[in-house]
Amino acid sequence: MPEGNLTVTITILGKSFQVACPADEVDALHEAAQDLNERMLSIRSSGRVFGLERIAVMAALNITHDHLELKKNHELMSRMLTTKSAELVAKIDRAIATDDASPADTEGVDEPAAPSD
Repeated sequence: MPEGNLTVTITILGKSFQVACPADEVDALHEAAQDLNERMLSIRSSGRVFGLERIAVMAALNITHDHLELKKNHELMSRMLTTKSAELVAKIDRAIATDDASPADTEGVDEPAAPSD
């Protein structure tokens, strides 16, 4: 076991499993195990899927489906953010260019005095 890993016991459908886990990820492992256990309990209680292996496969498929949907949504949001950012930068650039191209609004205003020595 690599250095820094702990052996953590998790329980899924009443069965205990020992898993090697980095010390700083133990809480996340417990959260993942709890989520998996709840999903598998839900599948088992539906009464439509029998056998631990089939329940595990259905849970894995459901988790993978959720992951892929989140990934698609993340990619879409990322593209939208990139587009909106580029639009905002272009708008700022146009505003700066317009401001630079307009006549100075400082007519009649004296330049600041040079510092005297």
